[in-house]
Amino acid sequence: MKPAPFTYHRPTTVADAAEMLAASGGGGKVLAGGQSLIPLMSMRLAEPTALVDINHVSGLAEIEVGADAVRVGALARHAALESHESAYDANPLLRRALRQVAHGTIRNRGTTVGSIVHADPAGEMPAVLRLLGGSVEAVSQSRGRRSIDAADFFVGPLESALAEDEIAVSVVFPRPAAGGGSSWLEIARRRGDYALVGVGALVTLDADRRLTDAAVCLISVGGTPVHADVGAAGRGSTYDEVDWADALELVDAAIHPETDIHATADYRRHLARVLTGRALAEATADAVARTVAV
Repeated sequence: MKPAPFTYHRPTTVADAAEMLAASGGGGKVLAGGQSLIPLMSMRLAEPTALVDINHVSGLAEIEVGADAVRVGALARHAALESHESAYDANPLLRRALRQVAHGTIRNRGTTVGSIVHADPAGEMPAVLRLLGGSVEAVSQSRGRRSIDAADFFVGPLESALAEDEIAVSVVFPRPAAGGGSSWLEIARRRGDYALVGVGALVTLDADRRLTDAAVCLISVGGTPVHADVGAAGRGSTYDEVDWADALELVDAAIHPETDIHATADYRRHLARVLTGRALAEATADAVARTVAV
């Protein structure tokens, strides 16, 4: 099939892009990488009346590594963030998850911000943003600029809190706390396919290598990324004494997997428990490697 007719706009500034999107009256879409939007348009699952191509807007491709966070612009490609050494040093979870996003060809063109705005409950980067407690920076002609916390951003399958006239110009991934370790694990039928289940984990240890905090975020087991704070399961225990059994029960209660042509709900629930246990163990080992015993 071919896309339905639409008006094409190619702004050169964020202000112009916001004005063009507002003028579409709610029927416009922003084009960055296009790896999700263009296939949807080709199948007429999305029929925007206007396409606002921001690829010629300067200043949106930057990856900025600060003392507290990694800020990723709307035109930064997955591959650029994946290979960015300073971003990896600041937050290894970004590369660990990005390596599982689709295939290399897709990562060369697709954008991290676009993936997050797409809000696919099977997408890795929405879950990473949620796990890290990040935010989305949006701009519109009517509202100006605002920051939306990841906890409030994902509201349903392929649905976000971004208004129809807003453009996501960047996302902010906070650095993990000192003594923090991370892990990303997933299982798919073929590498690059959507994960049957995926789990990101963060574990924080103090200088004595005692657990202070832990959290996980899962994909493909609910309508949005499923986040669970599981630190209470072993807080205060040394890293080698933590029993994650209670954490697995918390995750089991939080997820809502469904049966489809790829897997049954029961199988996804089983995978969620297994992967969560493994991810927490890996994140703990990563945290141990980053701490020094007193």
